[in-house]
Amino acid sequence: MSTSSLDPSSYKTLDLTRRGRTLTIALNRPDRYNAVDGVMHEELSRVFSAAQRDEESDCIVLTGNGKAFSGGGDIHWLKWAAEDQRRFEQIVVEAKQIIFSMLDVEKPIIAKVNGHATGLGATLALFCDAIFMAETAKIGDPHVAVGLVAGDGGAVIWPQLIGYARAKEFLMTGDLMSASQAAQIGLVNHAVPTDSLDAEVQKFADRLNAGALKAIRWTKVSVNIGLKQLAHSIMDACLAYEAMSNNTADHLEGLNAFAERRPAVFTGA
Repeated sequence: MSTSSLDPSSYKTLDLTRRGRTLTIALNRPDRYNAVDGVMHEELSRVFSAAQRDEESDCIVLTGNGKAFSGGGDIHWLKWAAEDQRRFEQIVVEAKQIIFSMLDVEKPIIAKVNGHATGLGATLALFCDAIFMAETAKIGDPHVAVGLVAGDGGAVIWPQLIGYARAKEFLMTGDLMSASQAAQIGLVNHAVPTDSLDAEVQKFADRLNAGALKAIRWTKVSVNIGLKQLAHSIMDACLAYEAMSNNTADHLEGLNAFAERRPAVFTGA
């Protein structure tokens, strides 16, 4: 793999590979179900901008190595952030960089959701331009299950895909849904047999790469104008609310309950 415009060695938790003009970015903490820790969060905040500048690719595939797409935020990282609000401030900066850089990339981003995508994992998948899910995968945003506001992008993208009523139901409960249900209600584009996922994504990427590249890129840019305006208008408030919830007793209870594998007992504090 040529590194003339994108250096894979600068990423410890992301696996960058190429097939022709398609660049694949794979979340690479398979032993932790690709849960996002501090290192991966920082790397995600810069990889899409680097991919935009990459001269050797016209299409990007985002996926996960191993059994999961991404299990969301790593519980140890979340506990570390909850111990000191100043740590969360850097997370907020990076969270905006992740979302805005995904929206700014002119190249199409295809999500290959090979396994469960939850929390931030769901957000990453849903901000892609086309989402293919394995039929065995589930998706959802259970921020509330650990006493956090879904402020890292979920509150932006879910209502745009499935409407406000459905979005609020799933974001306020944190319920997961199957790939087939997600495709049926328009949250994702396609639910496909697990053993066909790679081929279906490859076929779609090849079709885009063989198309009128500038027309495709600028069509994406045009469609994203409204979404970028929306994200810029509400992300700061969403992340501020998430930062506030980071300091609550319910969040600490949610983290402890998750670590202890027991139901959380929330008090509203």
